[in-house]
Amino acid sequence: MKLYCARHGKTDWNGLDRVQGRTDNPLNEEGIEQARRLGEACRDLGIDLIISSPMIRAHTTAEAVAATTGAPVIVDDRLIEQDYGIYEGQHRFCDGFLQNKRQFAYCYPGGESMMKLGQRVYNFLDEVKEKYSDKTVMLVCHGGVLRALHSYFYDMTNDEYFNYNIDNATPVLYEL
Repeated sequence: MKLYCARHGKTDWNGLDRVQGRTDNPLNEEGIEQARRLGEACRDLGIDLIISSPMIRAHTTAEAVAATTGAPVIVDDRLIEQDYGIYEGQHRFCDGFLQNKRQFAYCYPGGESMMKLGQRVYNFLDEVKEKYSDKTVMLVCHGGVLRALHSYFYDMTNDEYFNYNIDNATPVLYEL
């Protein structure tokens, strides 16, 4: 099975380095163009199905891929971004956020821990592997989700996990 994964196109908060978990911001002009280009890049990949986060920034990106591939889009709530609690909307380099980001089992105050995020992403991937083993699937979701997803396929130190990042609207291939 081939599994392509992409982060949504850019939003205004991405450009401002704001923590954007559950705030449902739309794509900005640059993000709309990134989503269109992602769709073009995926045209000939043989994608059978697109699974998207329910958040508008991811779903809009998924629809751009669907427009060029013809693949149907389904929404799965398990791909929603991590809940960053009180850090939502804060600068992503603020001390409190960065300290909490290194504490995998600790819930962001008012949010969820990376361990809980990992559990839902790993459970989701186990199900996708069983259900779509003969398909080429694309996931469109978020940076935090993609960090957990990457750790499903590769052993990572805490530091590697902390620093892993994927650019907006850039496809990554994993083989199951």
